[in-house]
Amino acid sequence: MAENPIRFGIIGCAKIATKVARAINLAPNSRLYAVGSRSIDKAKSFAAANGLSDTVKLYGSYDQVLDDPCVDVVYLPLPTSLHVHWAVLAARKKKHLLLEKPTALDVTELDRILEACESNGVQFMDGSMWLHHPRTVKMKEMLFDSGLLGQVHLIHSTATSMGMTEFFENNIRVKADLDALGALGDLGWYCIGATLWSKNYKLPTSVTALPDTLKNSDGVILSCTASLHYYDDDDQSIKKSTTAIIHCSFLSYACTDLSISASKGSLHLKDFIIPFQEDTAFFNYTLDAKLVDLHIGWNIVKPEKVVVDCELPQEALMVQELARIVEGIKKSGCRPDSKWLEISRKTQLVMDAIKQSVDLGCKPVYLTGN
Repeated sequence: MAENPIRFGIIGCAKIATKVARAINLAPNSRLYAVGSRSIDKAKSFAAANGLSDTVKLYGSYDQVLDDPCVDVVYLPLPTSLHVHWAVLAARKKKHLLLEKPTALDVTELDRILEACESNGVQFMDGSMWLHHPRTVKMKEMLFDSGLLGQVHLIHSTATSMGMTEFFENNIRVKADLDALGALGDLGWYCIGATLWSKNYKLPTSVTALPDTLKNSDGVILSCTASLHYYDDDDQSIKKSTTAIIHCSFLSYACTDLSISASKGSLHLKDFIIPFQEDTAFFNYTLDAKLVDLHIGWNIVKPEKVVVDCELPQEALMVQELARIVEGIKKSGCRPDSKWLEISRKTQLVMDAIKQSVDLGCKPVYLTGN
């Protein structure tokens, strides 16, 4: 534990807060300082259920956490419809912000949050935990080694989770007044993020929803597929284009596949959002694979397995990185890292475009100039 760890406050005792509370206490440069809920009884129940130390302050309102001068960072796992209010208020209180995804209902709301963060000099980061895993770093090294995999032509990502009857009746993620983006916001955020990550955060030229979107009676998306199309370097030739297909759904059993096909090889993993194991993860890549004569098999090239160990869970690595940035701002006068802001905003822009395409009956939406 660092001598003066960054102090985190949590507002809202959602289920995901349990995971992040654990991560805050595992990260060596942070500690959980306060938890706030809509009632003190809920805060006490959360503390008891998670075995929190008696030193953690418990509050019966969100405002009390934001008003505590000792809180450096606020983690906000509230329903998306509440993000803009509480995130802006947190930034105005000079609290750095870890905001659960999806960050907002649309980019207009997100821009209000980001403007508040920028004008108050606080760090913003969303809860895309997989970006902080060392496996992701290793994959990116290989992906952007132009002599290895070559030009990326196809990206395919899937994020699905089977909801049961209770989920569809009561979960906030299927309620239009709480999380109106449904599966697109909850799971599609990861798929969009993986596509942007694979393209070094270049926005696609166009986005088109496929006509398989399913909604509940409230109009919330339960399942959705979309294609994202890129023309690289303003070259309209097919050789320089990239297509990404994303699929997200509450109607299929758990699947988090990511596949990237390029001119010289491919990269595959089955657990890109949450690794099968906390302390180690792997991916496969293949180079120069070809079919043999008569197409009765493959050449001797086999997929190579790359194993990457992880000293801390990816959630704790996310917290550790955020705390590192915050410490630099507090102690050395460093500026907030705008990279995380830009990643979130581009993800939100693409998500908005997919939602717009769905609403337009699957017509393409162009993202030039955003």
